[in-house]
Amino acid sequence: MKEYLAITKALSDASRVRMLCALHGGELCVCQLIELLQLAPSTVSKHLSVLSQADLVESRKNGRWVYYRLPRKPAAGVAARMTKETFRALADSLLIRKDEERMGAIRNADLEKLCRKILCKS
Repeated sequence: MKEYLAITKALSDASRVRMLCALHGGELCVCQLIELLQLAPSTVSKHLSVLSQADLVESRKNGRWVYYRLPRKPAAGVAARMTKETFRALADSLLIRKDEERMGAIRNADLEKLCRKILCKS
């Protein structure tokens, strides 16, 4: 029950679902997620914490930067089914498609410059 409630909490916010969908395309730096969502760094960090507590994402640190990705080991049980269903249900979402288009530009941007720009704003 605890696992299920953590997952439903994580998936109950549009920004967290957008992050999860963005990560479906591969690992991202926190700065890239901030750029995509146009939210404050502290807000994005809180959302990522909720996703992490639900075991929907995992992170790694490289110097000053923190990177997030979907779990490398395929999730089992509830998390796997709900994540798969989320991606399936939102495959035709206009907002998710717009995010995917923006992510193309964000992924191609100079990561150092992007992260510095984000840090200067906060």
